[in-house]
Amino acid sequence: MPNFETPISYAFFMKYIILSLLSAILLSISWPTYGIPFFIFFALVPLLILEHDITKFSSIKNKGWAIFALTYLCFMIWNIVTTGWLYGAKNPDGTNSLFAVVVPVMLNSLFYSLVFQCYHWYKKAQGTYFGLVFFVAIWMVFEKFHLSWELTWPWLNLGNAFADYPKFIQWYDTLGSTGGSFWILIVNVYAFYTLRIWEAGRKQKSLIINSAVLICFIGLPMIISLVKYENFNEKPIGSVNVLMLQPELNPYTEKYSKDSLTILNDLLTLAETSSKGQIDYYLGPETSLPGFGSISETGFEQSELLNKVKEFLVKHPKSVFATGISSHKFYKNESEKTATSYQTSQGIFVDSYNSAVQIIPNQKVEVYHKGKLVPGVEIFPYVNVLKPLLGDAMLNLGGTVASLGIDKERKVFSNSFNKGKIAPIICYESIYGEFTGEYVKKGANFLGIMTNDSWWGVTQGHQQLMAYARMRAIETRREIARSANSGISAHINARGDVVSDTFYGDKTTLFAKVNLYNKITFYTKAGDLLSRICIFVLGFLLFYNWIKKFQNRKKTVK
Repeated sequence: MPNFETPISYAFFMKYIILSLLSAILLSISWPTYGIPFFIFFALVPLLILEHDITKFSSIKNKGWAIFALTYLCFMIWNIVTTGWLYGAKNPDGTNSLFAVVVPVMLNSLFYSLVFQCYHWYKKAQGTYFGLVFFVAIWMVFEKFHLSWELTWPWLNLGNAFADYPKFIQWYDTLGSTGGSFWILIVNVYAFYTLRIWEAGRKQKSLIINSAVLICFIGLPMIISLVKYENFNEKPIGSVNVLMLQPELNPYTEKYSKDSLTILNDLLTLAETSSKGQIDYYLGPETSLPGFGSISETGFEQSELLNKVKEFLVKHPKSVFATGISSHKFYKNESEKTATSYQTSQGIFVDSYNSAVQIIPNQKVEVYHKGKLVPGVEIFPYVNVLKPLLGDAMLNLGGTVASLGIDKERKVFSNSFNKGKIAPIICYESIYGEFTGEYVKKGANFLGIMTNDSWWGVTQGHQQLMAYARMRAIETRREIARSANSGISAHINARGDVVSDTFYGDKTTLFAKVNLYNKITFYTKAGDLLSRICIFVLGFLLFYNWIKKFQNRKKTVK
């Protein structure tokens, strides 16, 4: 840990703490849905200054440890302020779950600190300029990795900061939210570079030129975005009438204790009382049915619950019912089981799923299994490695405490009644840009998000998740119908505007005339292109570092 030999080094270290806190404040106040995202352009500059000063000018011993501790402090504060709402999750006994917030905050802060530590090591080896390129590359690669692995938690990816300001990020249809992260990183790095050039030479001309370039870096993408926003005139191929159902079912006191038929009857009554004119889609939230337990997929056609939905639809011709359910599959033979199957006391293997279904009378029920699972709640990350260490440490929020199964490919639900092809996006999946684009590449012409945001109460959690959906609309240029258990249900247009929405906690419905689009955006085709480029850049920089070390070693031997 840091060792202070003199009072002056202690004073310098206090300056570094202030820089760490300043970055934490700027990151925190940039975040949706309460913040102002423009602070994000300078939020990392204090950390870059901190690292540079400690490396070049400080008398602190163990400089690497000092940088790690200070960046960890910054990222931990940022995580607590922006995702502290996780504490709203409750244990089965009704108490708030400290585990639900401590583990993500501690781990996520650690990951970001390690990214910064790698930057420090590389910059020390190859100098400031190569180091700053490395910083952008490794941060981008980390964000891409954080979208993909089993501990995935991309909630704080930098490009998310502008989720509530769609007018400024219309170009996300080309580069996506990962492009937003790249934009923010480049601006931060150039702001740091401008400051360092000024400190080194105190030349007013270079300050003016670099400041002008910095303003262009910030302003040009926004101007392009505003032009795209005002000139968006893509013609829809049609529209569908969607009725979003918001049953307001308490996930702790009702969802797993109420009778399944009562839950369904309440949902259908809500749909019936709001059915005015032709409804093409009734859209229910995540795991609307059956309440406690799950529905066997081999018995879909015999399910009393699903057949009641079909009876309801007979009274509403040419209507489709899409909703979230909990489902399961049985396997009698061990050879049929999957990696997530568990064995019952009767020796039968079972897979459980968080699913979306499309129900149409006289047709088989179509089903899609959620592909992005919440770590620690729906999936035990790296179970073979962590379970021997942690035991059964899954979070129990009243539902399953076993890892769920997934579909490896996205599915799209279509029907013969209308032109609608709905992407059945389930809750957490709506955070992922490239992942959502896979639905569109499968033919989806609008996005149907089914979610249950009520686990955390009236906090930033459900508001941020709703805001992130707006980026998916821009990236894919698809309108969104979002059905939430307790809010916010919403209709979002293809520019990311919230056309209409509901209040959290209301038992209500929301009608929307959703436009259908079939053009494919560049981002949908290319995905996280900048992230993949950064992977190659990172590889080149690491290879370059290895070559330089090898050459230096040869010189030393001679």
